Amino acid sequence: MTQAPRPFTLAVAEADLADLKARLARTRLPDQAPTPAGQPWAYGTSVDYLSDLIGHWREGFDWRAQEAALNAFPQYQVHLHGIDLHYLHVPGKGPAPTPLLLMHGWPGSVYEFLDIIPRLTDPAAFGGDPRDAFTVIAPSLPGYGLSFAPGQKRFGIQDIADCLAHLMTGVLGFPRFAAQGGDWGGFTASCLGATHPEKLIGIHINLLAVRRDASLFAGALSEEEQRYRSEMEHWLKEETGYQWIQGTRPQTLAAALADSPAGLAAWIAEKFHAWTDNDGRIESAVSRDRMLANITLYWFTGCIGASFWPYYARMHGPWPIPDGKTVDVPMGYCQFPREILKPPRSLAARSYTDIRRWTVMQKGGHFAALEQPEALAAEVQAFFRGLRG
Repeated sequence: MTQAPRPFTLAVAEADLADLKARLARTRLPDQAPTPAGQPWAYGTSVDYLSDLIGHWREGFDWRAQEAALNAFPQYQVHLHGIDLHYLHVPGKGPAPTPLLLMHGWPGSVYEFLDIIPRLTDPAAFGGDPRDAFTVIAPSLPGYGLSFAPGQKRFGIQDIADCLAHLMTGVLGFPRFAAQGGDWGGFTASCLGATHPEKLIGIHINLLAVRRDASLFAGALSEEEQRYRSEMEHWLKEETGYQWIQGTRPQTLAAALADSPAGLAAWIAEKFHAWTDNDGRIESAVSRDRMLANITLYWFTGCIGASFWPYYARMHGPWPIPDGKTVDVPMGYCQFPREILKPPRSLAARSYTDIRRWTVMQKGGHFAALEQPEALAAEVQAFFRGLRG
């Protein structure tokens, strides 16, 4: 029998805060390898940037303010599929709010959603139509953040999809719901559409679950497909080192990052630098304190090893959209200019058979809800406007 959800409030112990600051004070940084002029991130995280970030984390960052920002939203935990699943459940303000499952990915967390949730739940407060309101359920993905406890079982994307479908229908009682996500959240939304279509009103994503292999490119290619092949080849050569180590030796890397907050910050900040639509400075796209809130949540929960597991499961199991299946529920997509990969619609249509909306955005990157909350909220509202009951 499923237990009833119980209210949750985040409260990190003072002793854990003191331990973090003490560890940061003892940081031993590597030397900076000589880099090409003007390219301090050429070989990974800039040591100068990391040193400055650690100094701010230790002396200027206010964790309690970030903790309070999260606690301003109603939060719950429920024992589900063998773990205590954490989620935000924010009621919509409108005549008939649609339930929306909002999902982050790696190396993200529910901290990505603090600015977009009010726009989705109370559009009238931002000059919008209250009929566009959603009731937002934003879980910490199983194995991530506040949905992690030491020793718990690990989850691949199909497992995550099954767990969240159970949350939405079996626990919260929504017969059908909308889903939105980027990164693994986009993959989970796609997996839900393929394996739980009867529960879905539709899905909106900002990262497509399109396979990344040469079999996509048989026969004559359009100009757009040729562009994507080059983009993908560069990505596979230069940008996937993190996937290989997380997907093959997650436990080894976890030992380093669970013990060193500086190492954890270097590993995650590099992705914020590479994947956001910035001018060379992460902070031109995402505030330093919000990025640190995300990193700090990983630190305090000790979840980094479990957060790697979808990579291991993908490398050692089936693609998240199972062979022979397609996503047949209505789908909407936002293509942000600094997304890690941008497959063309012709390739997406092989996996998604009912593409209703395809929008090329003007600005933003991989962490769309964090970088461009107003633009993403408007797109989500526009897509689901014609699908509401």
